[in-house]
Amino acid sequence: MSDLTSLTIAGIREALATKTFSALELTDAYLAAINKANDKFNAYVALTPDKARDMARASDARIAAGEAGALEGVPLGIKDLFCTRGVHSQACSHILDGFKPAYESTVTANLWADGAVMLGKLNMDEFAMGSSNETSYYGPVVNPWRSTGSNADLVPGGSSGGSAAAVAANMCAGATATDTGGSIRQPAAFTGTVGIKPTYGRCSRWGTIAFASSLDQAGPITRTVRDAAILLKSMASVDDKDTTSADVEVPDYETAIGGSVKGLKIGIPKEYRMDGMPAEIEELWQRGIGWYRDAGAEMVDISLPYTKYALPAYYIVAPAEASSNLARYDGVRYGLRVPGDDVIDMYENTRAAGFGQEVKRRVLIGTYVLSAGYYDAYYLRAQKVRTLIKKDFEDAFDAGIDAILTPATPSAAFGIAEMATASPVEMYLNDIFTVTVNMAGLPGIAVPAGLDNAGLPLALQLIGRPFDEAMLFRTGQVIEDAAGRFVPERWW
Repeated sequence: MSDLTSLTIAGIREALATKTFSALELTDAYLAAINKANDKFNAYVALTPDKARDMARASDARIAAGEAGALEGVPLGIKDLFCTRGVHSQACSHILDGFKPAYESTVTANLWADGAVMLGKLNMDEFAMGSSNETSYYGPVVNPWRSTGSNADLVPGGSSGGSAAAVAANMCAGATATDTGGSIRQPAAFTGTVGIKPTYGRCSRWGTIAFASSLDQAGPITRTVRDAAILLKSMASVDDKDTTSADVEVPDYETAIGGSVKGLKIGIPKEYRMDGMPAEIEELWQRGIGWYRDAGAEMVDISLPYTKYALPAYYIVAPAEASSNLARYDGVRYGLRVPGDDVIDMYENTRAAGFGQEVKRRVLIGTYVLSAGYYDAYYLRAQKVRTLIKKDFEDAFDAGIDAILTPATPSAAFGIAEMATASPVEMYLNDIFTVTVNMAGLPGIAVPAGLDNAGLPLALQLIGRPFDEAMLFRTGQVIEDAAGRFVPERWW
């Protein structure tokens, strides 16, 4: 049954409809693949085999009755940031030890309502803070890809590294993920998968553990552009429980796949040509430009002048919001509690033991920039820069640009612990091409576009107008059609 795990979501849907196999057989094939490989990848931090089989049996019954949902019987992995009723939901942090919520996040509830099957909870950087999935309390995730001729373990990117690795290694048909500064698109780029960060407000944040509330957005990681369109359709919804959820119709994204791009204007921002950018990233970008020209699109040079301020502004805004959001973890109501002489001592002991180094760093930065003497100098100024970044994009789209093409990452995947001696700023630079999208609240998609000199996947990014994810699926398919799909050579 192992070959079943290589099917796309679209392929699963067709095969289940024709009863080529059952949802239970498919789920068992994925559970077997996870049991065989997860000790090598550390992608899952909690498995739910009994729940998965029960959900698969229910799917088989609905299929037999002609009542199949949009994701009926499709086995998914769920990032540990999404609360799932009665199941481990800990943001991969020690401070949430033992937390099993009595409620379901809106995104996962939408998936279960459409018939999806939950295989388990996926590893991630602690509280989604990281670009390599090395800050997890449960240890780093290993990328299924390896450099040609090397056995060295590579990072899968972060924070959604478990999601990306599980999809790339055929340990789930698709996965939920979240993106605050690139945490869907960067791991997708590192693993040869497709990842879309929708417009802010497209997916409800209710029941998703918060990092930076004005930046966080849920989205899917899948093997193909079509699968991403299918999965996002089910994830997205308006939600009265989330005041930032947008009451905007969710279209059938799949109908955009294969649409002509002839006559579309694709913007090429000059500011994304960074100093010291590797030649192979520039070559990949030029190859992508050529694909769109061949498809009949018009390539237009554009300027996004405030791009250079995006990364420093992001690393003020995001930690500021994190310091506020993480203040709720105090050892009183749930999770880890480390006793102390009094309640303040207990707070301090719990947070010292419960939070990892990267989380502590960002909480301290956030507390500092929000403090009375520095609020205006740092946080307020960063918010003003954020407005200017958003206006850059608005000006480009107002001028008739349909989508913007950029690199997704400044490099391919790097080795586990390779950045251990580097400054945090060097790690933060992994987000240099992605944070602008979050700061402006726009949709962005990463699509595999080639391999580097070491045989590792590289991706291109497309940025769209607000709530025009359909355009990203339409234009993203051009890259997939031209570049083909990329799968790692099996070593596990």
